[in-house]
Amino acid sequence: MSLRNNGRLSRREMLKALSLCAAGSTTLGSLLTGCRDSLTGPEQLEKLGGKRMARLDGKPRFLIVVGATGGASIVDSLLAVRASDAGANASKLNTFEDAQVLDVTGSPFRAVKVDSKKLGSIPIPVKTDQLPFVKKHKDSMLVATTVGTSVNHTIAQKRSLTGNAAWRGRTLQECVALQYGTGCPIPNVNMATGGYSERGTDDSLPTHCYGEVVTHPSLWPLGLDGARGLKDAPPRDVLALARKTRDTLDSRSVFGQTFDNARVLQRWNEQRIVGQPALEVQELITRLNILPNAPPQIPLTEYGLASSPDGARLRSVFPEFFTDPIQGQAALAFLLLKYRVSVSVTLGPSFNVVVGGEDGIANPPLAFDISHNDHRAGQAFMWARVMGVVDKLIDLLKSEPFDAATGESMWDRTLIYVATDFGRTRPRSANATEFGSGHDLNNGVLMLSPMLRGNTVLGGVDPLTTLTYGFDPRTGAPQSGKVTSNEPDIFSGILTAMGVDTSGSGLPDASAFVRT
Repeated sequence: MSLRNNGRLSRREMLKALSLCAAGSTTLGSLLTGCRDSLTGPEQLEKLGGKRMARLDGKPRFLIVVGATGGASIVDSLLAVRASDAGANASKLNTFEDAQVLDVTGSPFRAVKVDSKKLGSIPIPVKTDQLPFVKKHKDSMLVATTVGTSVNHTIAQKRSLTGNAAWRGRTLQECVALQYGTGCPIPNVNMATGGYSERGTDDSLPTHCYGEVVTHPSLWPLGLDGARGLKDAPPRDVLALARKTRDTLDSRSVFGQTFDNARVLQRWNEQRIVGQPALEVQELITRLNILPNAPPQIPLTEYGLASSPDGARLRSVFPEFFTDPIQGQAALAFLLLKYRVSVSVTLGPSFNVVVGGEDGIANPPLAFDISHNDHRAGQAFMWARVMGVVDKLIDLLKSEPFDAATGESMWDRTLIYVATDFGRTRPRSANATEFGSGHDLNNGVLMLSPMLRGNTVLGGVDPLTTLTYGFDPRTGAPQSGKVTSNEPDIFSGILTAMGVDTSGSGLPDASAFVRT
């Protein structure tokens, strides 16, 4: 049901959502870690490899990962190839008619226009133009060419986050949470699917670094308090007494005494005894709640709840937030960063169909992987979907102050990484405008941030083959013969731009990514 069309949830849906409040203490999993003090003691430092992480004067930086599920092709966007550039092979490669590929003044990027009557077998028009997005954001955009190591969706998605286990198997999100997440209630929130939602393989990290998986961003905030949202709930002091009694009885039970040294039980007790009250006192159940108070369908006040102070603005920017997952994810991502709940958030479309949008389909089946059936229109549709949500997030972050004294906005300290499974194969039938594509290791990725060397392409594309080639991660110099995997370069480049201390990691010098 679309909130934009009628502003309503059914009462049954709303009551089901509110029931999550009662289950807060048992459904939040690794979320309930509470606020943490800075890591200064020798025992804590030893856990982090014997060195203290740089804090940049205590100011966090923020990472947003957008998983382009299914394989976003860089030669269908920012590195598109004109037929006139490709010579005799143009008709059999994924090139565009010259008029469809637009130059961007003063920029190495290109933008693609696509006008198709249908999206694969779905009879809806696809009419997209990437030029406004590229012109608006080019100065904070960096494209780095890539060669991956897997064409399996889940494996490739995870490797896009770990650099193919470049640093003990840690994900980018975990590295950022380790660097900047101390003191944040939930440093790493992950709303994506597949390999993009998986944690890394470094078990030595503090548990707060691991991602908290969120499946429904619009309802999840209602589970952030153990008592709010329940009619006739006992007062806070009575609830605190009941919890204290419960904890005492649990600790004295046979089970509690037998397994009191078990890490799992210790973690559970920390979450339940320390973490949950720490979350509740921050009023996250209100601050992160995008739902409006619209009785009788959405009776927030009847249950002692309220909409976020930012709710109306976000519902305006993301009107389909309840039915279109990526809109709901983006709205929650903004709130998580604004209120310093998290320093890393991950979002992105899934393979599932989403009904909505102007033409009836907001997300096609298989997302970018619809390219198997209709490459050209599928890539255009999904690139427009990703660029649209990124554009709105950037506008929101630009409008949100980070430090009034310095004039910094939230955007000044944020990096958006559009991760992708892999690229797409280049061949097509002669002059075909409707054709399918497979998975290919060769591709490139898009990043956006004022901290990046903007308006930059690292590497390049050979117009005669439409394949990308590599670059020197330290100097940025193109290397036309470099076609080997460079997943660790991308991983290191993002962390370097984010100011993460990578000493001792063995990662390559990726200075070429950083704005000087």
